[in-house]
Amino acid sequence: MAKELRLEIVTPDRLVVSSDVEYVGAPGVLGEFGVLPGHVPFLSALGIGNLHYNVGGKTYYVFVSGGFAEVSGDKVTVLAEVAERAEEIDMERARRAEERARQRITKQQEALDNARATAALQRAMARMSCRTAAQSAGTSSRA
Repeated sequence: MAKELRLEIVTPDRLVVSSDVEYVGAPGVLGEFGVLPGHVPFLSALGIGNLHYNVGGKTYYVFVSGGFAEVSGDKVTVLAEVAERAEEIDMERARRAEERARQRITKQQEALDNARATAALQRAMARMSCRTAAQSAGTSSRA
């Protein structure tokens, strides 16, 4: 059994991560799942949250929102609608987005507007959580 897997995180705009890793944890729509080398083939839709992966005993974080993760052989391919490495997250911008979403939710407008505001709030909070987790792990900057 291999000791590493290849992780590639891709958005419509760019390649976010391409690295050999020891472990990947990702937010599936039905809950978080983890992948180690030798994992069975697997396909999952992604939710909103923090994908994390281990390299050299350190944990790195990436905010993801929507898309799919595929495990095939010793490779994890993430095709995400949105993905940002923790060090790319602007905390002040995320705080402003959180506040706007909370204000929209309290206005109690149409159900569709409320659903959009709730999703925006979830994304803003997940971004801040991602950045905070990376800072706590000491991995908020990586080349």
